[in-house]
Amino acid sequence: MRILRLLTISYWLHLKMIAVSVFDGVFQVIWPLYFATVAFLLYGQSDDERALVYAGLGAAVMGIWSVVTTTASSLLQRERWLGTLELLVASPTRFALILVPITTAMASLGLFSLGSTLLWAWLLFGITVPVASPLAFAVSIMVSIFSVALLGFLLSVAVVRYRTAWAMGNMLEYPGWLLCGFLVPLAFFPTWVTWIAYALPPTWGMAAIRASAAGQSPWSDVLMCLLTGAAYGLVGAFVSEAVLRSARRHATLSLT
Repeated sequence: MRILRLLTISYWLHLKMIAVSVFDGVFQVIWPLYFATVAFLLYGQSDDERALVYAGLGAAVMGIWSVVTTTASSLLQRERWLGTLELLVASPTRFALILVPITTAMASLGLFSLGSTLLWAWLLFGITVPVASPLAFAVSIMVSIFSVALLGFLLSVAVVRYRTAWAMGNMLEYPGWLLCGFLVPLAFFPTWVTWIAYALPPTWGMAAIRASAAGQSPWSDVLMCLLTGAAYGLVGAFVSEAVLRSARRHATLSLT
């Protein structure tokens, strides 16, 4: 109960802070709309309505990936700038339990991007995305958010040694849009690319969301999304402990 209370309060606190941030709360919602507009204009050249629905769903969900990659990578760097990283490390709670609610709050911001993109597609382009199974659709989105948050947690601790960690997160944003099948079907890529894609939780989450919207069973994809996300979370927990031990041993936590 103590851990659950910690996770809940930390998640809600950071969600409120991120929501009122100009960069995180506003820019990260508006930014995907530009790319969604380009996707709608490209797919709009086709007379196939299914292609427009495919683009609409992909453009809506890719905001979750964008929010996490661009902010989670610089999470600990910002804590350094604020002077709170040492306090977080010195707290009696495991470091992983502190970071996961923060990255989950970041991923949850993707819900605003998802809603605004679907509304944008309907108002400006007349694209209506039908959802045949609303409950399965909602579950698929929630699982995708949590799994991407765990991937963001690993990313945040993996690049903590770099002063320009944010640049590494930005570098991963665009390849993720392609590898995870947000806008381009994986069948268009070579076989070796699909193996990389299947190792990423958003690939399975996107497949589950599309399946539930089409009225198909998404549960196998949901399970794979959870499993891959949990694997990244476990690796992130080990990496975070290793990084902390190294920082304490060499006194390099603040990179000064």
